[in-house]
Amino acid sequence: MQQHDLLIVGAGPVGLALALSLKDAGLDIVLADTRPADAAAADPRVLALSHGTRLTLEQLGVWQTLSPTDIRTIHISQQGSFGRTCLQADDYDLPALGHVLPAGGLAKALRTAVERAGITILDNTEVTRLAPTATDVAISLRGQHASTRYARLAACAEGGMAQDDPEVVEHDYHQHALIAQVGSHGGHRHTAFERFTASGPMALLPCGQGYAVVHVVDEQRADQMLALDDARYLALLQHTIGQRVQLEGITDRLRYPLLLRYRRKPTGQRTVWLGNAAQTLHPVAGQGFNLALRDVHALAQAVLGHTSDPGSHAVLSAYQGARGLDRLGTIRFTDGLVRLFSNDIAPLRHARGAGLFALDICPPLRHFIAKRMMFGARAWP
Repeated sequence: MQQHDLLIVGAGPVGLALALSLKDAGLDIVLADTRPADAAAADPRVLALSHGTRLTLEQLGVWQTLSPTDIRTIHISQQGSFGRTCLQADDYDLPALGHVLPAGGLAKALRTAVERAGITILDNTEVTRLAPTATDVAISLRGQHASTRYARLAACAEGGMAQDDPEVVEHDYHQHALIAQVGSHGGHRHTAFERFTASGPMALLPCGQGYAVVHVVDEQRADQMLALDDARYLALLQHTIGQRVQLEGITDRLRYPLLLRYRRKPTGQRTVWLGNAAQTLHPVAGQGFNLALRDVHALAQAVLGHTSDPGSHAVLSAYQGARGLDRLGTIRFTDGLVRLFSNDIAPLRHARGAGLFALDICPPLRHFIAKRMMFGARAWP
């Protein structure tokens, strides 16, 4: 019988970060992932990392191995209406408000560090069943490392949430995110743009020498836009963002459906859910991975306080208590933004414009929003 202290389901950035957070705790840790070893490193999406996330990655010893693009200014506006606001890193004495880098690059750096720490990763291995008891979790594995293993704590860092699970809340936004890479005449000057439109937000994130685009539209328009050739779609993006930046060239066009899905309670008997296994958020404001890494940090701190039994009720109770406000606050914050801005009702449009104008002329309110985006609902750390 193979007994572990912690088995992590998923060897993507969230699962790898958790393993790395506990590498010096003297625990027997193993990760299991359905994909081949190099799959996570090939993820084409980009991540917007908050300043708080940077601090965590520095603590894990991987930040210095990355090549992120800094975000020093965030320009927020609404199409077809007055009102805009800007967040500046200089206002907070920071080198950057956030950073952008490919998800695959972060996964590769984290995996290299985990392997260097001697932590086992079971690739091509699917977790098919978790059966918790009072003392451990029986974990059924299928694939390259088919077996039954036991762990005192199972941490689910990836995997879907069953639609018929009463603990899962789901809302279909009926929107898709169209992502792409675009160039810009004159460079990006480390400025990110968030542009709200009637069908959804559009973000331009400085990435490398150009921009990563996240363009949210309803399902029908997504089909129509994917049918456009590159030149016509680039012209549409230019019309949406206005003349603040001159776009040129486009590559790597993909699409993803958007849902809000989260577990009411991210803990169970000797089991905890993190990252997309706990909550899948709309990409507006780029909070998904940043929230997940705050979850990882809090769980690691709870486990480090009770290494004699990482799956005990004391650990999971401490973790849930520490994360309740930030987790639900971030879920409601992003969902509220989507509902508030994804319509074209005239009174609301004018109210939104007035709100953006108020943010621009009221530094305390602007700073509150900025710190929430950098550190979460509890201004962590």
